[in-house]
Amino acid sequence: MLSYYELRKGVQFIYEGQPYEVLEFRQMGKSQDVVVAQTKIRNLITGRVLPKNFHQGDMFQEADLQKFQAKFIYTDKGKYVFSWTNDPKKRFELAEEQVGYATKFLKSNQEVEAIIFQDKVITITLPIKVQLKVKDAPPGVQGDRSQGGAKTVILETGAVINVPLFIETNDIIELNTETGEYTRRVEKG
Repeated sequence: MLSYYELRKGVQFIYEGQPYEVLEFRQMGKSQDVVVAQTKIRNLITGRVLPKNFHQGDMFQEADLQKFQAKFIYTDKGKYVFSWTNDPKKRFELAEEQVGYATKFLKSNQEVEAIIFQDKVITITLPIKVQLKVKDAPPGVQGDRSQGGAKTVILETGAVINVPLFIETNDIIELNTETGEYTRRVEKG
């Protein structure tokens, strides 16, 4: 059993009969020394994110989840199709809501970690860092400024992110999938 205090970022637990993952955790003191945990939790089956407050006496069951390596194959009409890495004939599909924010950074043949709850694949998680090709980048023009500039580019997956001015079309960049932010240029295009 988990106490409310153990609901840190990344912890997976059962709430109202469904698996949830903690996205944010902040402890708040209120009047009369009552401590409340303010969290943002994501339902791993539906992908819905909820703000939720938990109190000192709250206890939770740890989610019994199995994980395995999978590979993204393609998307069709809002469905994302994956296969098991060790058995490509074994496939499963997830709705866009289940995949969530990760849809912005998925490309064909990308390895992901799939999560099983009660014998059913419910969601996937991306590696923390992925490498993607810049499909479209406007020219970077540095004006009179005291700090480095940034520009908006479109990646091969269709995601739009901010990068430094020196990034050009066909460069391969690495980005953090949790924050959606640029980390470094891997290869010049």
